[in-house]
Amino acid sequence: MMGIVVVEVCDNNVLSALELEDLEELYPEIAVLRADCMNLCGLCKLRPYALVNNKRVFGKTTEECVEHIKAAIEEELAIFHEG
Repeated sequence: MMGIVVVEVCDNNVLSALELEDLEELYPEIAVLRADCMNLCGLCKLRPYALVNNKRVFGKTTEECVEHIKAAIEEELAIFHEG
């Protein structure tokens, strides 16, 4: 089953070293997908980032990025549950 919220991570990004699948336990409605390359190489080299429902989410550190990802997930879920 696909999640309501999709979190995509590039294998080449520093964020891919984290166990982002743990987010699926926190948020059962999401799916974490890993991609070989997401064609955002400039951004990928500069800082940790992911796509949350195709919106770019990034941070200066992996920890900050994960916090931003969680906030984006909660925002997307709120929109979904309002509808």
